[in-house]
Amino acid sequence: MRIAVVSSPVTPLHRAQLGGAQAFICDLALGLDQRGHDVVLYCAEGSELEGVRLATVPVPGDATAALVMPGGEEPRQAPGVEAALSAMFESIRAAGFDVVSQHAFDAPAFRLASDLPVLHTLHLPPIVRLVVQAAAATPPARLATVSHACLAAWHDAGVEVGQLLPNGVAPGPVPTTPVDRVAIVAGRISPEKGIEHAIAAAGQAGMPVKVAGAHYDPAYEVDLSGAEVLGPLPRDDLRRLMGRSGVTICAVRWEEPFGMVAAEAQMAGCPVAAYRRGAMPEVVEDGVSGFLAEPDDVGSLARAIAGCIELDRAAVRASAGRRLGLGVSLDGYEAALERASR
Repeated sequence: MRIAVVSSPVTPLHRAQLGGAQAFICDLALGLDQRGHDVVLYCAEGSELEGVRLATVPVPGDATAALVMPGGEEPRQAPGVEAALSAMFESIRAAGFDVVSQHAFDAPAFRLASDLPVLHTLHLPPIVRLVVQAAAATPPARLATVSHACLAAWHDAGVEVGQLLPNGVAPGPVPTTPVDRVAIVAGRISPEKGIEHAIAAAGQAGMPVKVAGAHYDPAYEVDLSGAEVLGPLPRDDLRRLMGRSGVTICAVRWEEPFGMVAAEAQMAGCPVAAYRRGAMPEVVEDGVSGFLAEPDDVGSLARAIAGCIELDRAAVRASAGRRLGLGVSLDGYEAALERASR
């Protein structure tokens, strides 16, 4: 198939991604290309991804206004972002692709692709009113989302999503270095990630903390003085860090739609301590690849961290390979995009 993969133009795609959706979009485009499909990834100028053809548009001047801040104010309408998306879809239309795999969580993308053979993947819950309205006006067969939890949330918002396509992560090399008794917190630095809870729980469990990620919400101020701050790391470096760390903490304070950090950690053999919220029970095999704690209970999270240290890391990795592999995800997308192309 000739496939156009569409990412939002509001942020470039880099080796150190701002979020799990961006990381998965890169893996999806590259994976489909490696399976013999003719893939072009439409994205913001400045994006970096070897092995896939990129078609870029300049980052709009109002891109920051269009960023989705979970738990914060809804993004404002951004004419520049709509114009960038319009340029993307004009190019896609002219090129005559067989199908479009659309991942931008921007309301105009749904209208602009309405006459194309398209599958929209909803990587976030229904937290933006205009996106909910746009999705509600889209046939369910043209909609997919990434977890049962997210599927239920969209149903509760009055939007029927026709397909479930969980994300997946590629296997990496088996870690050979000794494991350090240290906890990792990774991903974008924003309120819904519960970094304060993670640091506090690690302290109760007697473990030092390393924080890897980029600041996302400019209005969010967090005290990281109790942690070693590494900044954003390329995914390969982050995976190696996880492979030699005792536990990854996902103290999510919202209904996490998937949890790519948790999936990446387990694939590296690192167990995950997480709040039992959103899709975390789908991503973490409780008692095998990590432990789930009661939401917003720091003491419960500290006990989950302590339990993770005792888990068999080969079993953690095996669990991830069985449930969270990229190959299964690519199989699902190939079948779904084939149906959408008809």
